[in-house]
Amino acid sequence: MNSLKSIYHSRLGANFFCFKLKYNHLETSSTCCHYSDTKQPSKEKPPHVPVMKHEVIENAGLNNQSIFLDMTFGAGGHTKSILDKYPGSIVYCLDRDPVAHRMACDLETVYPGRVVPLLGKFSELPALLKSHGTRQNYFDAVLFDFGCSSMQFDEGGRGFSLSKDGPLDMRMDGNRLPQNPTAADVLATADEHDLYKILKVYGEEKRAKKIARAVVEARYLFTPLQTTKELADLISCVLVNETRSDKLDRHAHVATKTFQALRIFVNNELNEINYGVLLAQRYLKIGGRLITICFHSLEDLIVKRHITGNMSDNSINVLPLQYVDNSRWHDEESIKEFTSSNWEPLHKHVLLPSDYEVERNPRSRSAKMRAAVRIS
Repeated sequence: MNSLKSIYHSRLGANFFCFKLKYNHLETSSTCCHYSDTKQPSKEKPPHVPVMKHEVIENAGLNNQSIFLDMTFGAGGHTKSILDKYPGSIVYCLDRDPVAHRMACDLETVYPGRVVPLLGKFSELPALLKSHGTRQNYFDAVLFDFGCSSMQFDEGGRGFSLSKDGPLDMRMDGNRLPQNPTAADVLATADEHDLYKILKVYGEEKRAKKIARAVVEARYLFTPLQTTKELADLISCVLVNETRSDKLDRHAHVATKTFQALRIFVNNELNEINYGVLLAQRYLKIGGRLITICFHSLEDLIVKRHITGNMSDNSINVLPLQYVDNSRWHDEESIKEFTSSNWEPLHKHVLLPSDYEVERNPRSRSAKMRAAVRIS
């Protein structure tokens, strides 16, 4: 596929994983439609348990007249809490997943006039807000809850889960954007070096080279990988003598980081996060609050560098500020540009979920929350 080659070039070239990628202009075109390509999650249990819900409300600084932007609506757990706590508030609900968008539309009937469902990625937000007559400096708080939702992991047909067999899809947009490659497309067409870079950088997988070679050999000796079970079994065979554990010291599958890497690459998540935080600055009022919940270091690194002002040309710098070359001379104007930030953090360190929350919801174990105020 020629289109896949251009995607590899844009995401795996010298400007790798968004550190040097310039964001697009704010008037990106998009449309908001209803789709029904994926089954809705079961109603027998909550499709997603919101992480650090009380901390989000506490740090958002909202009131009954607030206008809130939930950039990752999911199943609406955070949004419902805000709507209930502040009866006069209005929430704009963005999500790229058609299933989540339908849930936001359902929520709109429960809270008439207070919920605005938006279907699209972070990069589609400007056009979506423009269609609603929304201007910049409009919102009182913006929330990002990055990563996959439980309802995506729990639906085997979406291809995110290691525990449920299904097609290697992993597109958060589902079939809303059918031209976008699936994880199976990536595994079937990427060369060994590109696969190695995807797994090493996006998954921080220490055995990336070994896994990439095995995928390519399986592709030519047998057949391209098509299901999550086929990929998980292949990696289990390649890393047969390895054992891994998660942050709760529970057994972790050796393919976990590979699945994470493919998901991030397929959905272009890091570039979307970088652009999303830039948009948050544009659409927040001065004094408005930015709340982010990250689940791995790559997401948190982008947010942290935005908040600390370690930016260059609208992208985060590769090196932290302490490793900047101090032997070079800079004029006062340049120094101010290097060290200035549009944000004032509310806390010195990240906030973590309580032990009680982790016990009730183990998927919150990796969460890190940051909160900041827009000051310029």
